[in-house]
Amino acid sequence: MTHLKDKVPEKIGRIVEIAYNLWWSWTPEARGLFRRLDYPLWRKTLHNPVQMLQEISPLRLQEAAQDATFIRQYNKVMILFDETMRNQGSWFHQTYPELTDKTIAYFSFEFGLHSSLPIYSGGLGILSGDHAKEASDLGLPFVGVGFMYPQGYFRQRIPSHGWQEAVYQQLDISQAPVLPVLDENGREMRITVNLGGRSVHARIWHVRVGRNPLYLLDTDVDENEPWDRELSARLYSGDSETRIRQEIMLGIGGVRALRQLGINPAVWHMNEGHSAFLTLECIRELVSQGKSFEEASAIVKRQSVFTTHTPVPAGHDAFGFQIVEQYFNGYWDELGISREHFLSLGGHEEEWGMAFNMTVLALKLSGQSNGVSKLHGQISREMWQEVWPDKARADVPITSI
Repeated sequence: MTHLKDKVPEKIGRIVEIAYNLWWSWTPEARGLFRRLDYPLWRKTLHNPVQMLQEISPLRLQEAAQDATFIRQYNKVMILFDETMRNQGSWFHQTYPELTDKTIAYFSFEFGLHSSLPIYSGGLGILSGDHAKEASDLGLPFVGVGFMYPQGYFRQRIPSHGWQEAVYQQLDISQAPVLPVLDENGREMRITVNLGGRSVHARIWHVRVGRNPLYLLDTDVDENEPWDRELSARLYSGDSETRIRQEIMLGIGGVRALRQLGINPAVWHMNEGHSAFLTLECIRELVSQGKSFEEASAIVKRQSVFTTHTPVPAGHDAFGFQIVEQYFNGYWDELGISREHFLSLGGHEEEWGMAFNMTVLALKLSGQSNGVSKLHGQISREMWQEVWPDKARADVPITSI
């Protein structure tokens, strides 16, 4: 970001700030500003302002800084941006002024914000991205937590033999609207999570989504072994062991990242079960402060919200007890419970036998759970009635939106 600030004339210098805030992506006036700056380059970079400012000629920037029409448009955009960032007239601030310091932490495996940040693959990510954008517009005190996937989603290629091939393209992070989070000494901030007896480190990237931050974990750091560096390379690995390692890093590592950033959420929202291990980490923190497991889990349950997406059993992540024991051996001691109690938190009969189901864990440790539509809420109550065997199907506490 610094090198772009040095490149852009001071008169239009804050256009760099706009480029690094995805607010521009849903604000027509801001998109129009970049189009006016260099329309062919805007098209060539696939509407990526950061890449565009890197590639644009200094001469064109000087011309824009002297163009009265461009300056008028630039000033209008900056006024709109500053009014938005002040967050004084937003719906949430006007309606719930007493709650403006109650942060909502929103965890998701993917966020579909813009194609310049390809860390999503489908509806789950688009919903997460829309929630992040809408939270900004409404003025909600919102912070997102996810993964930086340098290889993102794959692109389809159909060669002559007719079978689909998946082609992964490496994201040039320097051209993405992300910045590293630095500590007080100017070094990249790190969090550490124990994965199967080995310390795995992650740096934290910061994405500005309007008024709110999104933090992305990235294990591709020098301190890690090659296998661990690949952990956050791609979205949705088909390998069960990689998946549980990713979900531990997102849930447990995400909580630790927020703590290190000085953020203490009032609400923890899990968008699908991938991040459900965050509930265990929050319980572990409270147990370490002297609470019993029962007291800690009751507190965490009051603070936790879960959204389920998948209407078919096969779409819910479940791990064999053996691999769960491999990665959580000793962790249950920190929770003050037995191995058997720990496994029962996610215990569920799958087609292939008893397993640790992430949706079951999230449902048991969330105070509120919902589906993504009225019909999906009904289906979810039918699917998960066994979690509340003493309740009638209509009374299963899964609502809908």
